Amino acid sequence: MKGDRVEIVVDAGDVTKTYEVQATRAGRRVEVVTRRGQVEVSELTRGGVAVRTARFMASRVIAVVEHPASRARARAAARSVGVSAP
Repeated sequence: MKGDRVEIVVDAGDVTKTYEVQATRAGRRVEVVTRRGQVEVSELTRGGVAVRTARFMASRVIAVVEHPASRARARAAARSVGVSAP
């Protein structure tokens, strides 16, 4: 849902780097998948098509932090699309 975002903290040797993937439009969502030694974070459309994808080596990932959109923002986004929200 618009406003959802995921922060990924990665070990880059002497420092850590933080990356962010965010659902930028109404109806999009962010999905995190771990497979074959990689962490994949994707922004998906309603139909499940990946708009943007970030991949990281699982051994280098320190943290994956999911930040869901606030309920007020979710209701406003749902109204603009014409869908009822809880």
